[in-house]
Amino acid sequence: MPAADATKRSSRLGLRATPEQETVLRRAAEVAHKSLTDFILDAAYQAAEQTLLDQRLFMVSGSQYQALLEMLDRPETDNPGLQDLFSRQPVWPSR
Repeated sequence: MPAADATKRSSRLGLRATPEQETVLRRAAEVAHKSLTDFILDAAYQAAEQTLLDQRLFMVSGSQYQALLEMLDRPETDNPGLQDLFSRQPVWPSR
């Protein structure tokens, strides 16, 4: 997480935790030599970044990348199973 002074922080976040969760978080913050706020913010920020990267970035080997490119370059073919799937009405109600 980018370093930020407490004075530069302007948004307030609140959360509730079980006593056990709080104990573990406080212990981990102490071990990391961070305040509880900094520890939770850093961990949450890293998890958020990873979640967002997982939506955009695919890590593959060179051979996997080449196979993907070849698959994308192939002409389309009929897929009866997919045609059947898209021809069905969804099980959820439409608006």
